[in-house]
Amino acid sequence: QVHLEESGGGSVQAGGSLRLSCAASGRTFSSYGMGWFRQAPGKEREFVAAINWSAYRSYYTDYTDTAKGRFTISRDYGKNTVYLQMNSLKPEDTAVYYCAAGFRTVRAGVDYWGQGTQVTVSS
Repeated sequence: QVHLEESGGGSVQAGGSLRLSCAASGRTFSSYGMGWFRQAPGKEREFVAAINWSAYRSYYTDYTDTAKGRFTISRDYGKNTVYLQMNSLKPEDTAVYYCAAGFRTVRAGVDYWGQGTQVTVSS
């Protein structure tokens, strides 16, 4: 059974940092992209960042414009774990953050979701 377990959420003041972790289990994820989405209250779930896989590019990162320069995604392939380092956090980053895994490219479709971890940024 596939399971994605997030950790690292919490409350922080604006300008602070948090690191989210997502440990995956239950199958081999070497050909899967892994990444993060978020959902703020009253809004749709949106893509944040991912590390994808392709036969031509090997592993490569993908960020939204709001994440570029502030968030860094990384992956430990031996531990099947993906991390999201979030710096210079803003109140508008407040959301439930979901770990996601999709075959090759996360944005193309998510096959597995985590349960989510709350991130709250106060001004």
